[in-house]
Amino acid sequence: MAAAAAAAGGGPQPPQPELPAPGLALDKAATAAHLKAALSRPDNRAGAEELQALLERVLSAERPLAAAADSEEAAAAGGGGGPGAAEEEALEWCKCLLAGGGGYDEFCAAVRAYDPAALCGLVWTANFVAYRCRTCGISPCMSLCAECFHQGDHTGHDFNMFRSQAGGACDCGDSNVMRESGFCKRHQIKSSSNIPCVPKDLLMMSEFVLPRFIFCLIQYLREGYNEPADVPSEKDLNKVLQLLEPQISFLEDLTKMGGAMRSVLTQVLTNQQNYKDLTSGLGENSCAKKSHEKYLIALKSSGLTYPEDKLVYGIQEPSAGTSTLAVQGFAGATGTLGQLDSSDEEDQDGSQGLGKRKRVKLSSSTKDQSIMDVLKHKSFLEELLFWTIKYEFPQKMVTFLLNMLPDQEYKVAFTKTFVQHYAFIMKTLKKSHESDTMSNRIVHISVQLFSNEELARQVTEECQLLDIMVTVLLYMMESCLIKSELQDEENSLHVVVNCGEALLKNNTYWPLVSDFINILSHQSVAKRFLEDHGLLVTWMNFVSFFQGMNLNKRELNEHVEFESQTYYAAFAAELEACAQPMWGLLSHCKVRETQEYTKNVVRYCIEALQDWFDAINFVDEPAPNQVTFHLPLHRYYAMFLSKAVKCQELDLDSVLPDQEMLMKLMIHPLQIQASLAEIHSNMWVRNGLQIKGQAMTYVQSHFCNSMIDPDIYLLQVCASRLDPDYFISSVFERFKVVDLLTMASQHQNTVLDAEHERSMLEGALTFLVILLSLRLHLGMSDDEILRAEMVAQLCMNDRTHSSLLDLIPENPNPKSGIIPGSYSFESVLSAVADFKAPVFEPGGSMQQGMYTPKAEVWDQEFDPVMVILRTVYRRDVQSAMDRYTAFLKQSGKFPGNPWPPYKKRTPLHPSYKGLMRLLHCKTLHIVLFTLLYKILMDHQNLSEHVLCMVLYLIELGLENSADEESDEEASVCGPERCHDSWFPGSNLVSNMRHFINYVRVRVPETAPEVKRDSSASTSSDSLGSLHNSGTAQVFSLVAERRKKFQEIINRSNSEANQVVRPKTSSKWSAPGSALQLTTAILEIKESILSLLIKLHHKLSGKQNSYYPPWLDDIEILIQPEIPKYSHGDGITAVERILLKAALQSRMNKRIIEEICRKVTPPVPPKKITAAEKKTLDKEERRQKARERQQKLLAEFASRQKSFMETAMDVDSPENDIPMEIATAEPQVSEAVYDCVICGQSGPSSEDRPTGLVVLLQASSVLGQCRDNVEPKKLPISEEEQIYPWDTCAAVHDVRLSLLQRYFKDSSCLLAVSIGWEGGVYVQTCGHTLHIDCHKSYMESLRNDQVLQGFSVDKGEFTCPLCRQFANSVLPCYPGNNVENNLWQRPSNKSIQDLIKEVEELQGRPGAFPVSISSETNLSKEMESVMKDIKNTTQKKYRDYSKTPGSPDNDFLFMYSVARTNLELELIHRGGNLCSGGASTAGKRSCLNQLFLVLALHMRLYSIDSEYNPWSKLTQLVEEMNSQLGNEEQPEVPILYHDVTSLLLIQILMMPQPLRKDHFTCIVKVLFTLLYTQALAALSVKCSEEDRSAWKHTGALKKNTCDAEKSYEVLLSFVISELSKGKLYHEEGTQECAMVSPIAWSPESMEKYLQDFCLPFLRITSLLQHHLFGEDLPSCQEEEEFSVLSSCLGLLPTFYQTEHPFISASCLDWPVPAFDIISQWCSEINSFTERHAEQGKALLIQESRWKLPHLLQLPENYNTIFQYYHRKTCSVCTKVPKDPAVCLVCGTFVCLKGLCCKQQSYCECVLHSQNCGAGTGIFLLINASVIIIIRGHRFCLWGSVYLDAHGEEDRDLRRGKPLYICKERYKVLEQQWISHTFDHINKRWGPHYNGL
Repeated sequence: MAAAAAAAGGGPQPPQPELPAPGLALDKAATAAHLKAALSRPDNRAGAEELQALLERVLSAERPLAAAADSEEAAAAGGGGGPGAAEEEALEWCKCLLAGGGGYDEFCAAVRAYDPAALCGLVWTANFVAYRCRTCGISPCMSLCAECFHQGDHTGHDFNMFRSQAGGACDCGDSNVMRESGFCKRHQIKSSSNIPCVPKDLLMMSEFVLPRFIFCLIQYLREGYNEPADVPSEKDLNKVLQLLEPQISFLEDLTKMGGAMRSVLTQVLTNQQNYKDLTSGLGENSCAKKSHEKYLIALKSSGLTYPEDKLVYGIQEPSAGTSTLAVQGFAGATGTLGQLDSSDEEDQDGSQGLGKRKRVKLSSSTKDQSIMDVLKHKSFLEELLFWTIKYEFPQKMVTFLLNMLPDQEYKVAFTKTFVQHYAFIMKTLKKSHESDTMSNRIVHISVQLFSNEELARQVTEECQLLDIMVTVLLYMMESCLIKSELQDEENSLHVVVNCGEALLKNNTYWPLVSDFINILSHQSVAKRFLEDHGLLVTWMNFVSFFQGMNLNKRELNEHVEFESQTYYAAFAAELEACAQPMWGLLSHCKVRETQEYTKNVVRYCIEALQDWFDAINFVDEPAPNQVTFHLPLHRYYAMFLSKAVKCQELDLDSVLPDQEMLMKLMIHPLQIQASLAEIHSNMWVRNGLQIKGQAMTYVQSHFCNSMIDPDIYLLQVCASRLDPDYFISSVFERFKVVDLLTMASQHQNTVLDAEHERSMLEGALTFLVILLSLRLHLGMSDDEILRAEMVAQLCMNDRTHSSLLDLIPENPNPKSGIIPGSYSFESVLSAVADFKAPVFEPGGSMQQGMYTPKAEVWDQEFDPVMVILRTVYRRDVQSAMDRYTAFLKQSGKFPGNPWPPYKKRTPLHPSYKGLMRLLHCKTLHIVLFTLLYKILMDHQNLSEHVLCMVLYLIELGLENSADEESDEEASVCGPERCHDSWFPGSNLVSNMRHFINYVRVRVPETAPEVKRDSSASTSSDSLGSLHNSGTAQVFSLVAERRKKFQEIINRSNSEANQVVRPKTSSKWSAPGSALQLTTAILEIKESILSLLIKLHHKLSGKQNSYYPPWLDDIEILIQPEIPKYSHGDGITAVERILLKAALQSRMNKRIIEEICRKVTPPVPPKKITAAEKKTLDKEERRQKARERQQKLLAEFASRQKSFMETAMDVDSPENDIPMEIATAEPQVSEAVYDCVICGQSGPSSEDRPTGLVVLLQASSVLGQCRDNVEPKKLPISEEEQIYPWDTCAAVHDVRLSLLQRYFKDSSCLLAVSIGWEGGVYVQTCGHTLHIDCHKSYMESLRNDQVLQGFSVDKGEFTCPLCRQFANSVLPCYPGNNVENNLWQRPSNKSIQDLIKEVEELQGRPGAFPVSISSETNLSKEMESVMKDIKNTTQKKYRDYSKTPGSPDNDFLFMYSVARTNLELELIHRGGNLCSGGASTAGKRSCLNQLFLVLALHMRLYSIDSEYNPWSKLTQLVEEMNSQLGNEEQPEVPILYHDVTSLLLIQILMMPQPLRKDHFTCIVKVLFTLLYTQALAALSVKCSEEDRSAWKHTGALKKNTCDAEKSYEVLLSFVISELSKGKLYHEEGTQECAMVSPIAWSPESMEKYLQDFCLPFLRITSLLQHHLFGEDLPSCQEEEEFSVLSSCLGLLPTFYQTEHPFISASCLDWPVPAFDIISQWCSEINSFTERHAEQGKALLIQESRWKLPHLLQLPENYNTIFQYYHRKTCSVCTKVPKDPAVCLVCGTFVCLKGLCCKQQSYCECVLHSQNCGAGTGIFLLINASVIIIIRGHRFCLWGSVYLDAHGEEDRDLRRGKPLYICKERYKVLEQQWISHTFDHINKRWGPHYNGL
């Protein structure tokens, strides 16, 4: 093999002894040692040659890939063994050679010792859990691995845990990225000083071997890449990569050896000489030649030349017809880009020419052109990166390249290489199929390189990083440009990106943009960018590609067929590619010194905008019915202006363009505002939902401060500098409501349908209010802005902390972390809001901690304007107003329906004072006057909202009026103003009192004004001369605007645009009017003041309601801020305005008084035409109908509510209103039931039985009881484990199997109860229905196709009345009611008589009134419900018999069902009966009915009388030893029987209904047995001495009168009886240790006996309560025994309770005590003869179980997460993708893991069946949520871990620290114990066994 390899190598064999065949490791080691020695000599040439030859052979590149491709060649070249073997061999050689003959592992350890690791540098891939601390981070991308994070100190910091999306690396130890205070313990020490120098010979071999190894890898990569005609298929690439897996892993391992090895690798990778020698492809080595050729081909085909013609062809693809034009536009726009450099390709040698790119002269400063020309590889590193890109960033390669980064020298070299390949990366990314994965890998690398400011600066200076990035982005976008259709579709020269292209749709540009944003966050880099004019021009050019993208055209006729979803792409692109870089740049323009930068940006922005206006052919009118939401150039301009004024103290006017440009600038943003109103008025419905989506996204919190805010700000700037009349009239024209603003009652709107008029008018006024009152960029400080935003969000709804963080628009500046200064966020939050901790009503939905506004915020800071601006959904505005109303009612400030309050604004920045001129221009005053008049006259299409906005504008005007009134006359300047006839000046204060007498209006001929005013029109001449007659209808708003625009344009360029003029103006005269208009003159005689006063009368509905307040209280004028006026409705608003008007001028005050003195005539009644009357009637009818409906609904709601209150409280068994099952009075003998389906009531009968709605479920809650009070803790380390041997279920299992080992099976099955695990629990909501009704109800459910949360086929349904979940119906037994007195009369029979009766009754079969044989409906139902009960639980929980299917099994199962239900009720009552009372659970209990069903079935099995325990309990039997044959197993001794089980058997065997005295008799008899058991157990527990002492004392008292009721006597007798057997004998010395050393005092013995008997007494009392309906008395814990025993009739009634209570006094022996005891003990003695140990164990029964609990969880969620999220599953030994842990038993399971699937059941479902009989409670580790599995359904319950703000963090998205919420956990546990998961949780779904 060696020879073959050498031959393949082709070189001449060096003169040296033949090397041993490289088969044995030993030989390898020897060879390596020999070579190392040879190389260590001073003259090491020979050694070097020898090594080279060896490596040539070992690492021959031909072998592996050729073998993969073609097996014959492989056999020839490699001599068998296949490719895998050859590579293994090569790697083995390398390891040996590196180690120089030593062991490889020792070598690794030796190298690690020299690791000066000051950096962690751990590289991770996607989905890894890492941490980010904003307090310690300098760069926002900083991240730490879990280990470094937990070893550093981050207490109180702003950190979070996150799942890495693209992968990353740990920055611990890197002071460029994070502050040193955050370093962990390992990386704090700058350890380089104390690390010894690396010995030369340690790494000597590495320096020789590694270059060859890496070259070999590169050859493999070259070989594997076959450049096909099309893109290489991924399969081929992956195949090659799989073959190379071991090599790359080997390199990766080398990097992990630490700093010493990394520096060797760096040398190798960056050494240019090595590369040249090995790869030049010279020499006779054919293989090397071949690989070099492949490399050249790959380079050529990568299209690394940006061919000169790229531009022309690139653009031709999208729109063939327009290519030349588009290119001209492009070349024009990039004027400064210079000529495209077309240097010839031929003059360079092949390899270089291939690497050429298109040269773009970016600016004169770019001297070093070669970077853009050629991709020439000079080192291994460069070619490795080239192939990494070619192969689309294979994960292993990426990890290797990143693992090297802690080496500083490498970091610089690698960064430069990365930048050099940047264009190539972009091209590969565009072609890639898996662009998502590739994007993530690119960012994984680049974020490590560019987050470091020092490095970024260096690369920017040395490699022109910025030029490369901007150019690459530009080229990338060029491939998807299309012609813009905005404005002038035919002649437009503007090109925009096409949002439908994959590049934009899939966000493929994301990695490049994100890199760009990342480097702009470094000040030094950003400054270079802002200084470089060429770059700015190119960048503006890039931004203009997005200007006007995704144009919407309004559909006027048909609904659009296909709703395009491109708007997502458009908004994302503007935010990421334009806005984010803009915020990045803005963050560096914060101080005065940076003025120059702003000037540069603004200058090039305006130039780009000017080009854009020219390109789209824009003059002065926007094209109708189209809108684009994307104006990034406008927004750049606006934001830099804002910064300039706010932070840099620039004079605004110095950076503003001329008036004409401002007029153009305002058009498109204004168009967007008008379109928003149109969209909300449903004028765009035919465009589908997506247009609404755009309108919402535009104002949504992540976009608003990059979209709507800059737009509004830009409009504010324009408004402050343009003529106010022009601006106001433009607004009304854009909103298409000019025609509406007429005094006439009818008008004709040529551009708008009547139904849209009202909402468009509201839109226009609201826009003006926002424009005039918003101060976001006009003088508010950052903290004020934050506060205003927060108040607005909180007023809409209470918010959680995280949703607030999300809703408050952050400044998306990459440096800022979450929010500029998140500390101020917390302080502002605590100032404006109160925290409402989560409340827990059981069954209430899980609430989160919420913040709600403080009262003073509602009082003073609620700002409706801000709310309107920030609402995505219109309903939120209403919600804010409703909350405001509620606050005012509650605090007693205002009872009615308030209007939005008027809020005082922060003062304007002086630069924007001009904005207030809008409020003082005549045009606005005319609009306000007209609207007030129209509202007063009740014209159509006006709303309260309009009035509200009108008053708001008037108030704004009064607040912001110029103080001096004196120059009113002066303000009228010359005749050119056409509004003089309306108002004299422009100041609102004086115009308010100006009376307008007549107005000439144009009205349709049908209007009422025309007919009425014939007389007036004759005298129109005389009127005309009056100074006060208003002019035309629209006061020629539009004409006025035209004139203004004309003037300005003529002034600036008189002839240039003149040509285009006719076309545009003709467009506006076009809409012809259908109706004839005629002119009429209206008599008005009002002023704004008089209109306001009349309005007050109208609103209050009283004549003369307004009385000037200052006449009574002159004080008002002195201190005007009166709280009385701050909240209220329209009346209050009018009063407030009049007061302000009076304050501003004495004239106004006088005029108001005058107006009030005149008795105002009533408002003229409107003439009503017939048509109008008809509509009015219709309205009135509708209104009445609505009121009727409301009334009905209210009544219905109240009925429903009262029902809910009585019936529906299913939330928890405690504290709810009981629901009577049977409502009959005691004297009625038949119970009456209501059927909730058919509504009839009546008794349940044999033919038509009624049933209770019940839910049957299997439950293992009882089995989870343990004998200690403290719940077990969830294991959070390997040492802690939970073993289930001490649970109730386990103990009972052991006991049963022990009995079955020694005794007869059938008798064992009567001696215990089952159902601790998988017992059937029956619960009801208390509603009843006829069983036949139920069947038809189920049929209808079956046919109902709606997806229910339950499965009808399994018999599931919801109660038709209360909708509680149920799955069966329990028939009610006809006949007597529970409260029937007949059976409860105490009889005076002796106990002996009663015992006889009981025995007889038990023996009598079928003593039921209904004979079982006759098949009635009732008996059928009884059987079917019994079947349901059996099928509820799994077979393994029913069958305990050794002989399968034996009747004893069913018998045992049936009485155990009763036991389970009683025990569970006891647990629901808290484990004891001290609280007493008929608990609600009792009232809703179905135990009585259940008992009857069980009894009926139990009677089918009669027990043989000789086995019947009753006789053993009540009769003395003569010794019958003879009968016991040796072959048969004995019966269970009566003392080993479970007494409670006996009780249930006895009672269920009796005919029902049972008589009370029989019941008491059974209890008395059983108590004697129980007591004896207690004594026996006690005797076993105490020590030998105690026993003998007790034996004596008791024997002395044996002959006293009440010996049978003295426990001492009885105990001594039991001891002496049992001593006859071997029970006590076994106790050797070792036993003594086990017995408790405590001495038994009489008190402690009495307590032991009582505790032993209590569980039985509790169950019996409950049973008595259910069977006979007696209430349970309540008592203290210590007297529970005596109270229960007297309640059960065990205590004689005359019993006095003065002296301490003795349990023995309850005994009532049916036969002489000593005889029966000795009979019982003899059974035990005969057993202990053989099995003393087991005999003893069976006597001591543990009967004191504590309440069941879920596992106790740790305080902090992180402890759970860190342990479990990396834990391997015990079944499949993998780390599960979705780990979960069971909260009942702590088992760790794979959720949804196919690895652990068994017979189609996934592990969680399987576990829920084994652990909880179908109920599972799992904590999902990666999501912090709890999931409940109930049978075949599951639901997400919520989380019991909340963060510091009381919020869940599902899926750990926010990654904040989480803490246990004890209340929630208690609620969960409560639902588990009370089995109410089904009722309380609403969202259930089927899991199909897949969890």
